[in-house]
Amino acid sequence: MIVVDSNVLAYLYLPGEFTDAAEALLIEDSHWAAPVLWRSEFRNILAGYMRRKSITIEQANELQAEAESLLDGAEYEVESSAVFELVRNSDCSAYDCEFVALALELGTKLVTMDKKLRRAFPDVTVELTSFAKR
Repeated sequence: MIVVDSNVLAYLYLPGEFTDAAEALLIEDSHWAAPVLWRSEFRNILAGYMRRKSITIEQANELQAEAESLLDGAEYEVESSAVFELVRNSDCSAYDCEFVALALELGTKLVTMDKKLRRAFPDVTVELTSFAKR
């Protein structure tokens, strides 16, 4: 099991530069987890695509449902105290620290392309593109 941030989900479902890496990650480890927050973040990503007329509302609903299906049973609430501890010791947002807190709680890695997160938490994070090179 691995924790993925919302952008990794976006890379999987919205074709782009890192789609191949996200697909390689899913092949390598299909047990993805995320804090419940991912739903709102992913909705916001899809909303941006809708506003730019890149996808329709029907497509947004379909992509959200597909992502929810992928993470079914692997969405977690995280303790606020754990998030605040991570925030205190980094300059990362509380939103980003939720993903780190979950990875720590589950004893696994957070897969992300976020450079700031990777710098702040190098022992917990893994760069998504490292899976495309395998």
